[in-house]
Amino acid sequence: NSLYALFLDKDWQYSCAYFQTGEETLDEAQEAKKHHIAAKLKLDRPGLEVLDIGCGWGGMALTLARDYGAVVTGITLSEEQLAFARQRAQDEGLAGQVNFELLDYRHLKRRFDRIVSVGMFEHVGVGHYKAFFETVRNALNPDGIALIHSIGRSDEPGTTNPWMNKYIFPGGYSPALSEVFAAVQQTGLWVTDCEILRLHYARTIAIWHERFAARRAEAVALYDERFARMFEFYLVAAELAFRVQGHMNFQLQLAPSISAVPYTRDYMVDAERARTAG
Repeated sequence: NSLYALFLDKDWQYSCAYFQTGEETLDEAQEAKKHHIAAKLKLDRPGLEVLDIGCGWGGMALTLARDYGAVVTGITLSEEQLAFARQRAQDEGLAGQVNFELLDYRHLKRRFDRIVSVGMFEHVGVGHYKAFFETVRNALNPDGIALIHSIGRSDEPGTTNPWMNKYIFPGGYSPALSEVFAAVQQTGLWVTDCEILRLHYARTIAIWHERFAARRAEAVALYDERFARMFEFYLVAAELAFRVQGHMNFQLQLAPSISAVPYTRDYMVDAERARTAG
């Protein structure tokens, strides 16, 4: 946690932010990302039960509970993030509305109205994509909606850079959409919407790099000079992957039912604009 506190936004979002103009601060863009996703989840009434797969430090789950009246279960495999998220829920008076668990998504035993997963699918592994989407289908109520936000690549399937795999994201992989859709189509889920976010992550990482550089001495004190240089290299390489090497983010809306969402996607835009106007 001490490392990520050096460069993340105030809500601890370690994933692509959403820039409507490119001029937003990191805090503004991460807040916009959460509400952009919430609009796609169609949280049109309080009390909807939401599952957050790979909930991180709890920011998404807490936002959905606080701002939309959702009852949220967040699951993670990180004990440190789990303790942090639970403390946040307690501090915000949301412990009765948000429950965080140390749980592998494959062990889920109940259904939800909505499912959200942000920045976790990159770590599932190609061989487990079908099982992942089958789990999503089985964990959704018949009229439910899921939103998967993930890094992807705009070209054909590839490989993970060996250095990145060794030092930063062991087992991580940015999928081609062809790999994702091939898995989804085997599960009976409808792809009800897909949006490609192109330069948003490049901008996000550039800001992370600026913030990390401003507190670099603290990173060296936490670890050492070698680590600081490694992390700088990771941030620069990651930004370039999204700026010039075909990496992007995709948001995939999924549903078991053909009628789970309205005929057009206007409801997403309307919900977002209403919130901004309010």
